[in-house]
Amino acid sequence: MMTIEAKAVFHTAPREVALQTIELPPPGEDQVLIKAHHSAISPGTEGMIFDGRFPQELAQDATIPSLAGSFAYPFRYGYALVGEIIEVGANVDKTWLKRKVFTFHPHQDYAVVAIGECLPIPDGLSPLDALFLPNMESAVNFVMDAAPLLGERVLVFGQGVVGLLTCELLARFPLASLVTADPVASRRELSKCIGASNCIDPNDENAWRDLQDRLQEDGSGGFDLVIELSGNSGALNRAIEMTGFSGRILVGSWYGNKRADIDLGGHFHRRRIQLLSSQVSTMNPLLSGRWDKSRRIALAWHWLDVIKPGRWITHRFGLDRCMQAFDTNAGQKEAAFQIIFDYQDD
Repeated sequence: MMTIEAKAVFHTAPREVALQTIELPPPGEDQVLIKAHHSAISPGTEGMIFDGRFPQELAQDATIPSLAGSFAYPFRYGYALVGEIIEVGANVDKTWLKRKVFTFHPHQDYAVVAIGECLPIPDGLSPLDALFLPNMESAVNFVMDAAPLLGERVLVFGQGVVGLLTCELLARFPLASLVTADPVASRRELSKCIGASNCIDPNDENAWRDLQDRLQEDGSGGFDLVIELSGNSGALNRAIEMTGFSGRILVGSWYGNKRADIDLGGHFHRRRIQLLSSQVSTMNPLLSGRWDKSRRIALAWHWLDVIKPGRWITHRFGLDRCMQAFDTNAGQKEAAFQIIFDYQDD
């Protein structure tokens, strides 16, 4: 059987990517061939990987078959690809042909994957909105792990794609207040438009003092729940400072090989603050009796249809401009929000 040539983006060195041609085997009995339409660059995670700021010894992601390798150069990375199934293996139902699907896969124009790795895009949902499935699943996971309560005061650090999706979900809860923080002015304005009562510049000391004064005036002494999604490990000390007695800090950021100097000797100790880790690859064991990843994915599809985040796409590149795409993601934080690759016209 004939092999298939595919064009794929490889990370070849820190801050260097290149388009290379690879050979794919024909689909096996339980596999399909996908012709890609779009893939999305994860602004935070892939920005860190582009910079080379990742633990060299760490596996990419053992839970995703296409990311089962290591970070040894050259390597492929990416986990948001949508396309159309154009060939199926012998054991795959022929009704999958021509189906639009999402798969967790690096950036390349053709992909051979197991049918079990394909998630059919719900009817009526735009493929551009479907690109945000990993981000939405992460946002759903953070909210489920954070478990906000009626009337709580909530602070979210970071209003990138995942931060905004998390804010969109939290804005629908009956909270006492929802405050966000981000250094980019355009993101702060967008955050307020989607439901945050206030979004402050984390570098503005006056804004933090004003916020603390208001918390003292209403007798709360701090936030009940703080969610750290900025990717800036330095935000943890501010989070501790802003959290009230017996409050919770949920860390959803991945810091790669960055290390944080965290002050655990003051407010953290006296206020009995809880520091929680949240990551989307697994489910909270407290929920696993009733929830699994398929149920969480179904919920993420629903909220993608409600929120329609495809409107946040700011830049679109052909695969042959991959270096420009990653440079833009790294250097234009004010203008570049979500960057995608287009493989063909819709």
